[in-house]
Amino acid sequence: MSNQHPEHHVYEEPRNDFMDVGIGFGVFFGVLFVIAVVATVIQVMK
Repeated sequence: MSNQHPEHHVYEEPRNDFMDVGIGFGVFFGVLFVIAVVATVIQVMK
């Protein structure tokens, strides 16, 4: 253990930044879409 460098993040899981950004945009779009649908339904029901 003494021969390992502290800058090596052993426990850090590998991340795919492009997929993280894509999923983030997808979830954000989905949330906004649900809000828009609910707002439209409320307006139509009035």
